[in-house]
Amino acid sequence: MNNTDLVFQSYGRCCQNEEFFVDFYDFFMASSDAIRKRFADTDMSAQRHLLRHGVMQIILVARGMSDRKLRDLGESHNRHNYDIQPEWYDLWEEALLKTVRMHDPEYSPELRQAWKEVLKPGIDLIRGAY
Repeated sequence: MNNTDLVFQSYGRCCQNEEFFVDFYDFFMASSDAIRKRFADTDMSAQRHLLRHGVMQIILVARGMSDRKLRDLGESHNRHNYDIQPEWYDLWEEALLKTVRMHDPEYSPELRQAWKEVLKPGIDLIRGAY
């Protein structure tokens, strides 16, 4: 099984529990005061829904789907719009990996590496739009 298949299945296991998305934002917001402040007035229920679909888009692009939605995400997050700082994507990725470790019963160091490899092109594309 290739890395994109492993990650796709892992994400499916994680998505079985809505707390996955709550825990992700707990980890992500704990990683930086600036990030925590950015979410101060955010509808977190809606934000968790956006996260669910955003992560899936990154995985689907890694599986060969068009990157149009990720390009749009990069545009909305660039310096002219949400102004998401490029260095925050490393914190985002680390929070996601920490949450996967917590929620995927099949988590392993090899699966972590698969996640990193699958996430990298999508994160780079979004970050590159800054």
